[in-house]
Amino acid sequence: MLLSTSNFPNSLLPFPLPKFTPPFSPTIKCAKRTKRTGKLRYPSEKKKLKQQKQPQIDVKNKFEGIWRLSKLAVSVDKDPGKDFIAVSEPLLQEVSKVLEFPVASMLPPEAFTVIRKSFDARKSQKEPKFVYTVDMDVQKLLDLEPRTWEFISELETRVGVIEHLPNNICSNDLINLVNNFKIRETIVGTEGLQINFGSSTSQPSTRRPSVAVVGSGPAGLFASLVLAEFGADVTLLERGQAVEQRGRDIGALVVRRLLQMESNFCFGEGGAGTWSDGKLVTRIGRNSASVISILETLVHFGAPKSILIDGKPHLGTDRLIPLLRNFRHYLEELGVTVRFGTRVDDLLVEDSTVVGVKVSDSKDAGCSNNQKWRYDAIVLAVGHSARDTYNMLLSHGVDLVQKDFAVGLRIEHPQELINSIQYSALASEVMNGRGKVPVADYKVAEYINLKEDQEVSSLVSENRSCYSFCMCPGGQVVLTSTNPSELCINGMSFSRRSSRWANSALVATVSFKDFDALGFNGPLAGVEFQRLFERKAAEMGGGNFVVPVQRVTDFLENKMSGASLPASSYRLGVQAANLHELFPTNVTQALQQSISSFDKELPGFISDAALLHGVETRTSSPVQISRRPDTYESTSVKGLYPVGEGAGYAGGIVSAAVDGMHAGFALARSLGLYKGNLELDLGKAQNAGIVRY
Repeated sequence: MLLSTSNFPNSLLPFPLPKFTPPFSPTIKCAKRTKRTGKLRYPSEKKKLKQQKQPQIDVKNKFEGIWRLSKLAVSVDKDPGKDFIAVSEPLLQEVSKVLEFPVASMLPPEAFTVIRKSFDARKSQKEPKFVYTVDMDVQKLLDLEPRTWEFISELETRVGVIEHLPNNICSNDLINLVNNFKIRETIVGTEGLQINFGSSTSQPSTRRPSVAVVGSGPAGLFASLVLAEFGADVTLLERGQAVEQRGRDIGALVVRRLLQMESNFCFGEGGAGTWSDGKLVTRIGRNSASVISILETLVHFGAPKSILIDGKPHLGTDRLIPLLRNFRHYLEELGVTVRFGTRVDDLLVEDSTVVGVKVSDSKDAGCSNNQKWRYDAIVLAVGHSARDTYNMLLSHGVDLVQKDFAVGLRIEHPQELINSIQYSALASEVMNGRGKVPVADYKVAEYINLKEDQEVSSLVSENRSCYSFCMCPGGQVVLTSTNPSELCINGMSFSRRSSRWANSALVATVSFKDFDALGFNGPLAGVEFQRLFERKAAEMGGGNFVVPVQRVTDFLENKMSGASLPASSYRLGVQAANLHELFPTNVTQALQQSISSFDKELPGFISDAALLHGVETRTSSPVQISRRPDTYESTSVKGLYPVGEGAGYAGGIVSAAVDGMHAGFALARSLGLYKGNLELDLGKAQNAGIVRY
């Protein structure tokens, strides 16, 4: 009889374990792993290595749960390519090396699941390769191939390479997650007072608590989803239009230069990230329960499953539009009232408590048809461009504080040049997004010290970080202005990233010292700072949304570019200008120095084919709306819950969605709809006040 863990209660094997030899085939043996005996590079390494304690796994538990195998490298010539996310034969070869199992073809692919796949083309590597993280289901492996038993028994954990996971590790989309919480709490409630989801326990009546969510970006959508699933009466208010109409409005802007101030690249269903690259990378913890739940939910609404696996997941505008439509339809099925073209002009405040909002048709610039709607709570998820909302909040004494952000220019190269810089001979495998390897991107950063420069004013920051931001391989430069007299830009890509251009913002951090130097003070000093340079860029372009541009080589030499400029993906026209006249000297010098540094890291980055576009100012919110870290409620007025990027607590699609989700749970708890412990259920949220992208 073949030995299988299913022969023992609770999958526990007797101890001590006997050596297992299949009766029908020779014993499979291989050499033992030898320890590295070479010298440590630094004397301090020995001390550091001693401090790293490897987890001790009881041998009987090795046959339970999941083993996670990381850093499995497959060369490009052997791998099926970037779009293949199943278990290939070359990958099984790498798995067999980890298990020290000599016959890779005997390993059943069904026992392994790819959970991460990324492409590593760093110059420090001998060759470009795909790097995998794979989960191994021990029970399934033993059932399908019992001869692996001896090799599993000898597995030892190595942090970041081989790790044992308990049986209770699981992931759920947000819908199933909330339903599981409700089932759990209902079961607990039957032991005492039955919990009634859909009504607040703090109110004797059966009326559902009413919540207005202002803004339909990632934070607003996920807050709405959580609250509606828990039974709140949710109204989603969006000043912009649904993606169908928004797409037509953006088309009119790009083709006929007709800017709809309430429906554009910034305002409308899905928020500013809808017409962008749709990046799902984040710095708040890719493997955290919160982030996984967000990604699983996006898959539920139509995103490809590859976003759960890709090292640098992205959707692209073409995939985001149908996903958002599915999201909206599901919210409506839950009973959420979705109102597009509805602008919140004011809050209704009584005794320092928000009791409702004053709204009007967003096409009505004069707010002549105001209506007052009352709610039990307001979730404010307005995005980083809702400058009128910031002014309105200040009029009610809501605490807003200045926040550092970054400004700069957007650089565009031919995508083939970036492919060549990053991949060398492998660049031919890109094939406009249809090849084996991903369209090449880059991420660069430099800390610039201008202290020794005598021209730098003592009033402004002497040191600042300069970095690439929102890099869009195979993309295009687009207009993100919300006012005809102001000019700002961003980048976007479709899912295939098949454009012949690559663009990225190159930005420098700015702070209150920079605002003060220009005479801007108060909570909205950063907003005025943005406006100044957006208006200046509009003037330098000559108006009509034409963008001022300069060759990167000319920018470094501080001279005007000639009439013959490189082609640009920006469709509303470009105008040669000296971009040194745009920003303060210290910001310009920081950008100059950083570009020179970036060229050392990416030889060829400085090129006559590279074109700088002005201006990029809305990298993140210039303010932060103060809130309590545990309840997410405003510190100034009760009943107001500021969330997402516009409130200064996120940057990017995923971090904004996570913030909205956590705020939704916190508000549901305040309304008596959720009894659990959010930190235990979802893990600790990102630190309040710290924005991670």
